[in-house]
Amino acid sequence: MQTSRIPGFYKQTVTKRRELLKNVEAFTEEAFHVLSSPEPLPLDTADNMIENVIGTFPLPLGTGLNFLINGKEYIVPMVIEEPSVVASASHIAKIVREAGGFTTEATERVMIGQIQVVGCTDFHKAKAALLYAEDALIEQANASYPSIVKRGGGAKEIDVRILNEDATSSYQQMLVLHLYINTCDAMGANIINTMVESLAPTVEALTGGKVYLRILSNLADRCLARATCTVPPHLLKTGDFSGEEVRDGVIHAYEFAASDPYRAVTHNKGIMNGIDPVVIATGNDWRAVEAGAHAYAARDGQYTSMTTWSVDAEGNLVGELELPMSVGIVGGSINVHPMAKAALDILHVSSAQELSQVIVAVGLAQNLGALKALATDGIQKGHMALHSRSVAIAAGATGELIDIVSKKLVEINEIRVGKAQELVEEYIK
Repeated sequence: MQTSRIPGFYKQTVTKRRELLKNVEAFTEEAFHVLSSPEPLPLDTADNMIENVIGTFPLPLGTGLNFLINGKEYIVPMVIEEPSVVASASHIAKIVREAGGFTTEATERVMIGQIQVVGCTDFHKAKAALLYAEDALIEQANASYPSIVKRGGGAKEIDVRILNEDATSSYQQMLVLHLYINTCDAMGANIINTMVESLAPTVEALTGGKVYLRILSNLADRCLARATCTVPPHLLKTGDFSGEEVRDGVIHAYEFAASDPYRAVTHNKGIMNGIDPVVIATGNDWRAVEAGAHAYAARDGQYTSMTTWSVDAEGNLVGELELPMSVGIVGGSINVHPMAKAALDILHVSSAQELSQVIVAVGLAQNLGALKALATDGIQKGHMALHSRSVAIAAGATGELIDIVSKKLVEINEIRVGKAQELVEEYIK
């Protein structure tokens, strides 16, 4: 891909936008065909993906532009119904690219499988027995899924914990084995579950207990992705607000979220506004990513901000976001859903690690967009202006009338369906 900077993109028609993306080599001819198809997810494909299918449920697919991450250009596919998210992410990406872009990194792709053991007569002896048999357990786990081993992944180590040892109820007392697995470029749910299920009889024999749950954990804290950005104040200037005022407003807003769970939930929801659309577009499990992210935000005992914002010695605004990111570029619906394959084609990522880094960069951008808006004109001004189009459509506007009614609603600052219906009726007359 040549560039993610396409001025005036939002002003174009859908057809023209596709042509512009094709011209900058954002995707292949195959992806262009899928994007242009009147039925991007065929009904027979949907019928084989889940049970009791009666139709499909389309959502808008937009593109986050201007992203420069580790010196590489990205056009980011985003699936979301909420107005202003794609625009906000693209706006911040433009600001950050002027400051050198986002810097990202990711850990090794290690996911966690859990085996729950209850009823041990001596939990400490049971733990010691499992740790002593670590090599044999890893070998057995890998034998249950040899294809991942051939790709350079597989089970690597184990850990054993005793939970609620002093509890009076036997229901609470348990031993938990963690199997750490490199899932390579797959999210790995099937790999992990197959491996831990294969170990259950051996674990029972070694511990003298009974195995109940054998399942992956979505708190993938050994599969982390991290994004940072550094923005000089002059790039943050907005209207009558100086760059320093915006910078300080962003940090005050962050400190509010860092100190108060009630604010942190909404703050973090804004971050996930950027993350979830990319996860959904690429066919990944957004529910797993959401659960892991929120759990990670509470890892120190209190739910807090996922991001951190500060000022460096030069007075620049510095942002950071680190989250578990259990996503893949192969397997599951990724290989089945035509739009997921097209989205990955647009992204030009070569590994799950790279995808995870793009996702956290978008999350960081979306957070800065929200905090910048809150620190200046408020969140409603830009959001409601974009929302006005949806209001106009809900009121019955079609074609050119959508733009006419939308602009009038913004002009009179009365963005509601009732007023839009009045305008529609007036213009029709």
